[in-house]
Amino acid sequence: MDTGQKQGGTGRPGRRGLGKLAVWLEDDSPGRLRPLILAVVLTLSAIGLVEVASASSVESVAAGNNPYDLPLKQAMWTVAGVVIMLALARTSVRRIRWLGWPLLIGSLFALVLVFTPLGMSVNGNRNWLSVGGFTAQPSEFAKLSLIVWGACILDRKQALLGQWKHAVIPLAPAGALIMGVVALGHDLGTTMIIMLILAATMFYGGVRMKVFSVAGLICVAAALILAATSGNRMGRISSWLGMGSDEDAQGMGYQAQHGAYALASGSWFGVGLGQSRQKWNWIPEAHNDFIFSILGEELGFAGSLLVLGLFAILAIAVFKTIARTTDTFSRTVACSIITWILGQAVINIAMVSGLLPVIGVPLPFISYGGSAMVSSLAGIGVILAVTRPEGTVPPGRVASRRGRGFRSAGPKEATPSGALAGRTANQVREHAHQR
Repeated sequence: MDTGQKQGGTGRPGRRGLGKLAVWLEDDSPGRLRPLILAVVLTLSAIGLVEVASASSVESVAAGNNPYDLPLKQAMWTVAGVVIMLALARTSVRRIRWLGWPLLIGSLFALVLVFTPLGMSVNGNRNWLSVGGFTAQPSEFAKLSLIVWGACILDRKQALLGQWKHAVIPLAPAGALIMGVVALGHDLGTTMIIMLILAATMFYGGVRMKVFSVAGLICVAAALILAATSGNRMGRISSWLGMGSDEDAQGMGYQAQHGAYALASGSWFGVGLGQSRQKWNWIPEAHNDFIFSILGEELGFAGSLLVLGLFAILAIAVFKTIARTTDTFSRTVACSIITWILGQAVINIAMVSGLLPVIGVPLPFISYGGSAMVSSLAGIGVILAVTRPEGTVPPGRVASRRGRGFRSAGPKEATPSGALAGRTANQVREHAHQR
């Protein structure tokens, strides 16, 4: 009997309004979600280019430079990052695994080069390389390297993770080495992000909570020691605790105070794109760490909510997509990368809004910075690679140990009724499509 309801491919009645949204949220097929991940990332990058152009133009003119200099550089690095992302998205999981050791060794070598004549300091942090007129921040690429290498190690040690020494070695020493080298360059913000990455990789890789908790306490203690041994960092923390006082408005809290002014003046719909007042040399690093304050001033609460919503959609799409695979390496890599990106975004936005002290962490895809943009887009490319439809487990098949393919279910794996054995190839494909 025709009830007047259209039947979709999933066998569910047709829905309207919020019902369609519910069906979309229930659909975790890679064919639908992977293009969504790509679209969200490209949208965030486009918003970043527009805001970098707006936030940097005034200071560039005041310094006698081309107002389009920084936006053009950011656009160049964004295009390069997109190309790398698309190339990685077409790379097999086996090759991503193989990249683990070369990426880690290369990152460590580049981090050490920072302390040679090739290194340079920016705002008191020595974490940059300058070669042939190009500058790069090796610590940004070390984040992705640690994730890929750590996931490969934990995948191979799955049967041994019950023993604490196998759960900790060599992942924790390598992570501590990277954090130590970055901390020597006085970059506490990046050091904290690498701590987050190490914790996420261990958690998603299957390390027991007891070992995970001990490692987390050690990282927290190390962060507190690094903060306590620096007068500048303690000044920022003290400023954050006393933010809003008249004495602090022209001191260590100057940047955070004017960032709050920018967000407050944005109201619901902002003062207009390109019309920010605080970017007129009131907010230091307005195009970098504090770009969210300029975005909030120009686009208001609506624009800020749009950016937050895009990050939320990105998180949901990645976690729903990776939920379809049983491969430990793919799951650990994808979840750790999205935790790194979202964690860094949350820390930056909390810092700009005054919920955290200023620690110098850029907003992924939006803040100015070629190294951060390329490494973040490369991370998304790795996510797209390990969540390809070929990496999911179709009905009636079992994933191979190393994720190199699938083998058909043998006689012992068949259902008791032997129904699968009698089906034709077309029937099996039709059944898979309906599922």
